[in-house]
Amino acid sequence: MSLVLTAFTQRGTTLACRIASVLGGQVYTLPKFRREGMNTYSSLSRWTGEHFAAGDDIIFVSAVGIAVRAVAPYLQDKFTDPAILAVDEAGQFVVPVLSGHVGGANRLARQVAQSIGATAVISTATDVNGRFAVDEWAAAQGLPITDRVAAKAISAALLAGEPVGFTSEFSHEPLPDGVTEGKTVPGFALTCREDDAFPVGTLVLHPKVLAVGIGCKKNLPPERVGEAVLAVFHRRGLALESVSCLTSIDLKREDAGIRLLAERLNVPCRFYTAEELTAAEGDFSGSAFVHSVTGVGSVCDRAACLAAENGTLLVEKTACDGVTVAVARRDYFVRFEVGE
Repeated sequence: MSLVLTAFTQRGTTLACRIASVLGGQVYTLPKFRREGMNTYSSLSRWTGEHFAAGDDIIFVSAVGIAVRAVAPYLQDKFTDPAILAVDEAGQFVVPVLSGHVGGANRLARQVAQSIGATAVISTATDVNGRFAVDEWAAAQGLPITDRVAAKAISAALLAGEPVGFTSEFSHEPLPDGVTEGKTVPGFALTCREDDAFPVGTLVLHPKVLAVGIGCKKNLPPERVGEAVLAVFHRRGLALESVSCLTSIDLKREDAGIRLLAERLNVPCRFYTAEELTAAEGDFSGSAFVHSVTGVGSVCDRAACLAAENGTLLVEKTACDGVTVAVARRDYFVRFEVGE
């Protein structure tokens, strides 16, 4: 996912280059306006479709109508469409055309406007009325919204001046106007657990705060690692959606089971040397056999704590049929400013 810009006149191309020089991104234009470092295309529709499918943010330096017609065949919904902007070639107005909140078009429009001295024309209801937008905020925090009905109910309540509930297992800054502490519906909650009893209709959000430390024997079936981690998470009521990474000693860098699970969860792997693991802060139980093989008495719990930036060890080393699993939670503070 990246930023791409396109223009259809000499003046528009100049402005697109100006925006890209500040915000980054690739500029595409018609062949006759091409300059060094630019890209061209033969079909606007095909170009738009390719970048739309890739999830790229797209800025059209053109009339809004051109942007609308270009993206129309590819529209899905506001929770998956990328940010689409239109900027007039005189650089006076920046219009978020599509995905103002979840896709970040409103935020990008403000950045573009600031970079060229233009006016961002924001029309989404919560912004116009100065209300907290839970979908925009969640997107900015990297919190996927899995319950669209609940998200819409929150926005509707705030616009109507009705209270919205909020609960969190994490410390947070003062709540936005209209949001109050409590498990009420409509409402939203932040947790890394699955076993919290929230009322039906609550928008439950899972921050990526859990580091999963893994140790395992050689030549285990690859599925065994995933089965062990799933068993621990189920037993302890933890949410897989909150996993930020899998971690182990560097000797396991090519372990098929760890790699397979990371791919399924779509999270990165982090590996540490024995020296780095030994330096981890905390009181860890050790094994003479593990030390003789790896150079450190314990792997999974030390790795989890390191990857969680010396956070809280939620699950100490747990053995599961040839696999050891530990889970640590990094410190997390909830902020409600989306930022410009």
